Amino acid sequence: MKFTLFYILLALSATLFMMGCSSESSTFTSKAFHNTTAHYNGYYYALEEITKIEGTIRKNHKDDYNRVLRLFPPLDSTLAKSYDKDVQEAIKMASIAIQRHPKSRWVDDSYILVGKGRLYSFDWGNAIQTFKYVNTKGTDINARHQALLWLARTFTEHGEYNNAEATFDFLQKEKLSKTNLKNLYLEKAHHYQVREDDDKFVKNLTEAAPLLKKKDRPGRIYFILGQVYQKLGFEAEAYNYFRKCIETHPEYEVDFYARLYMAQVAEISKSRNISNARKSFKKLLKDSKNKEFKDKIYYEMGVFERKQDNISEAIENYKLALREGNNKQIDGEAYLRLGEIYYDTLKNYETAKLYYDSTVNTLDKNYEDYPVIKSRQEILAEFVKHLKTIEWQDSLLVLAKLDSAALMTHIQTALESKKEPEVKTGKKKKRNRIDISQVSSSFTTATSLEGTDWYFGNASAQALGQQEFKRIWGSIPLEDNWRRSSRAVPVAQRPNTIVVETQEQPTQEATTETVSIDPALSEYNRISKELPKTNEQVKEALEKIEDAYFHLGDIYYFKLLEKHNAVTTYEKLLSRFPDTHYRPEVLYKLYLMHKDVQPEKAERYAQELKENFPESMFAKILVNPDYLLESSQVVEKQKVLYKEAYQKFQAQQHNESLTLLNKALAEEKTYFTPNLELLKILVIGNSESIAQYQFNLDEFIKNNPDTEVTDYAKKLLTASRDFELRREKEKGIQYNRSFDEPHYFVLVYKTEAKIEDIASKTLDSFNQTNFKELGLKVSNLILNESLSITFVSDLSRINAALEYYRIFNEKQPALNALKNHKFNTFVITKNNFDIFYRTKGLDEYLQFFEKNYIPKNP
Repeated sequence: MKFTLFYILLALSATLFMMGCSSESSTFTSKAFHNTTAHYNGYYYALEEITKIEGTIRKNHKDDYNRVLRLFPPLDSTLAKSYDKDVQEAIKMASIAIQRHPKSRWVDDSYILVGKGRLYSFDWGNAIQTFKYVNTKGTDINARHQALLWLARTFTEHGEYNNAEATFDFLQKEKLSKTNLKNLYLEKAHHYQVREDDDKFVKNLTEAAPLLKKKDRPGRIYFILGQVYQKLGFEAEAYNYFRKCIETHPEYEVDFYARLYMAQVAEISKSRNISNARKSFKKLLKDSKNKEFKDKIYYEMGVFERKQDNISEAIENYKLALREGNNKQIDGEAYLRLGEIYYDTLKNYETAKLYYDSTVNTLDKNYEDYPVIKSRQEILAEFVKHLKTIEWQDSLLVLAKLDSAALMTHIQTALESKKEPEVKTGKKKKRNRIDISQVSSSFTTATSLEGTDWYFGNASAQALGQQEFKRIWGSIPLEDNWRRSSRAVPVAQRPNTIVVETQEQPTQEATTETVSIDPALSEYNRISKELPKTNEQVKEALEKIEDAYFHLGDIYYFKLLEKHNAVTTYEKLLSRFPDTHYRPEVLYKLYLMHKDVQPEKAERYAQELKENFPESMFAKILVNPDYLLESSQVVEKQKVLYKEAYQKFQAQQHNESLTLLNKALAEEKTYFTPNLELLKILVIGNSESIAQYQFNLDEFIKNNPDTEVTDYAKKLLTASRDFELRREKEKGIQYNRSFDEPHYFVLVYKTEAKIEDIASKTLDSFNQTNFKELGLKVSNLILNESLSITFVSDLSRINAALEYYRIFNEKQPALNALKNHKFNTFVITKNNFDIFYRTKGLDEYLQFFEKNYIPKNP
């Protein structure tokens, strides 16, 4: 009976206890139960997952000690996918604590964990709503402040900076706990670091410093403060924070960099004793624990020496950093600093270009100011390209004057001078990754073969190396034990091997010997192909040099901002190429560069520009500074007239279209004028002969070689000629036998003779002497790729044409300018000239001419 009563009482007690632990109950027992269960079940496991996620984010962020460290590691959407399950688990466990224990004191904290999970998974909207919910519905004032701090973080990460600052303003008016006050300063510091506001960043981080606890990793924060103060130029403050960092015994990497940066600022700021700073660097180098950081130490030594204007020591230390290190980021920074020295200080742009090339290839594309670095590298690449063009083309022009024996001797001498002396020591020399000074040795005129001693920068050297490898080993795949596998192939069967059979015994047994290719001969063959031997090739080489000088001057003037070098380059262009088509523009630029410092010299340039090139845009700008503005107004007017004329042309209203075009062309000549001229050719082409249409297009192309519509004009001319040629071939060349019409006298000669000017001047003089009253006109045309013509027009009838032809033949021996040139002459009607010009049938017309114009002997 007693035993039964005991169990009844026990069951009744358990029932009463469970009733007291209901989620709706507010008894002491209920609160204790729910607080304990919520804390050590749902909330605890959710916190574990969030802590795990934060560890993953921190672990996957690599600190860049060449930059101010990030206060908080940045969030990565790609990385977020890897911990998505952890986020879901954290939210699930925190939700259990919220749903099953709604009156526990861990509800607000659990909601904050839910918000953090959503923040870390880039669920911005729900994260914001969660933190706002805690702020409005939460019962714990500290939790509400904590939620607002995380709300501000979410706004910052999402780029809603105004909302973040509004949240900070609200929190500053609240009475915060020490922990939340510290976190407020840290969140504000993070916010301003993201916004790159160093002053406010360091101000808030300094406010947070006295409130830091051990779990906040104070050594790291002191280190960041030291970095920012060093960046802002407050070296004494930087020194103090680096020292405080070391006193906290941080992780070794932070400790090392703190000591390294202290050497940059400490001794100099205290006693100006530079030698002590150097001793600090050397001490760090000697410490065996710093072996893997040698590249960084040398890099900082380079920075230090450059600050002291010790350029040679800075260069040497940067090179040592590259030689010792394996850190791609430090390599990129060292290449950049070397490039800056050669660019900004030494003005050695060829070497600077090589270092900037290495910088761009080494640094991460997200590196600070990478677009600026890339832009400078492109400028230097363009600069060096033009410089090399001048040097190489000048070299070829000189080499072209040598006979084959002298050229071979020169090449052999150049190759010998490039051979490195043999190293007698048995020790293997350590690879030097950065001896770019060897690469940058530019070739001098007619003494260098390609402009670089660096093997992989010299196409010829690479080609010779590949050729030699194939000669010995054959064309084999890249695989293990390649030497062994290649030796299994008989020498005579290896590709690219020259085999010479020799008869040594009467038994006709043949032996083979491998003949190696002489590098000098290979180089001789390569250079010979590039030598400018004909007049056209010499002209092409000179044009390349002319263009390169002009572009070099522009780079000096506009991109490198070196007026002195720009002036020297432009003046050399004008001196070497006095008839250059760049002359008007160069004169104007020289005027601009001299007008403030040497006004008399500037006036001489201006005078030449106005007298010799009055129609150039630059002369017009010189006379009227508002020319471009006024010209743009004229262009707009011309465009309106052009549009109307084109519409008339499409409607076949050619006369009205021509009137509008003439009105537009009567305005001042502008860059839009070629468009008007081309449309006019199309309009009048409907009423003129096909030959005249083609002649007009040909003249337009010659007079406007570089306009936007020139390519279109070329297509029109080609299409017209192809069409006429096809039509003539279909029906055969048939000349018109109607001779009672205007004639031309035609002189045909080879284009390569280049006697256009001689022929036209001779015929002009001949006309003035013998046919002055007729007012004859002389013109030149290109007939085809090999023939050109000079013709006299406006011979009224066949009798006048034959008389002209007879007198010319009689007086030809006295025309001294034409004595040494071969040419054909004939007369031709205007209609037959159209057919002749279309078909290019010179032989056919000469037969027609002899049959119909030259009388037969009785």
